[in-house]
Amino acid sequence: MAASRGLGRGSAEALASDHRLVLCARNADRLQTLAAELRERGADVVTIAADVSRPRDLDTVFDEATQSFGPVDVLVANAGGPPPGSFLKLSEEQWHEAFELTFMSAVRAIRHVLPGMLERGFGRIIVIGSSSVKQPIENLTLSNAFRPALLGVVKSLAQEVARQGVTVNIVSPGRIDTDRVRTLDESRARANNVTYEEFRSSNERSIPAGRYGEPAELGALVAFLASDAAAYITGQSILIDGGMVSAL
Repeated sequence: MAASRGLGRGSAEALASDHRLVLCARNADRLQTLAAELRERGADVVTIAADVSRPRDLDTVFDEATQSFGPVDVLVANAGGPPPGSFLKLSEEQWHEAFELTFMSAVRAIRHVLPGMLERGFGRIIVIGSSSVKQPIENLTLSNAFRPALLGVVKSLAQEVARQGVTVNIVSPGRIDTDRVRTLDESRARANNVTYEEFRSSNERSIPAGRYGEPAELGALVAFLASDAAAYITGQSILIDGGMVSAL
């Protein structure tokens, strides 16, 4: 998983007590810092500097994972979100890059691990998505396009592999307190001529829970879906959003 910060980091911290971890990220320094913290807690961690949008980098990640720990039983497919932008302001290059980063990184990661999971009769595949699978988010056209596409993959694949003991789910966060959400909020605050604090406070009031979520809360859900206890949960898109999205 891409795990140096934000949702990936929250997931890694939640999984560390029960799983040996292979973590990747583009920023090697942040990745090493996280690994050192997890090792202090007794976790067994391997780190690989990689860009998950690049097929060769993903090949390296899964080669290292197999050499270090053997077959992969749990995959958490996570990548940084695509850039914001309305439809006409996005270039064809940005569409291509978002396709590779947001969509194909997950598809390729699943293709790496799925044959072995089917052979062993056990596997947990968890894709980290976005609440945009249920409700488009203003000025996030690329996310609105490719996150629902991932949900389609999850739904289709879950039906194909359920009898072989493999579950496939997507975790769909709303407003979680991460660097990406803060950056997006700061940009929207400037566009609306208000301070970041005013903009965030307004958003928090619109969420029934009255606050942004924490990465650790998403991590707890990921860890549950990775467990034996979640064997009968598959093909699901699970919102973790404090009640923000009201769509059925």
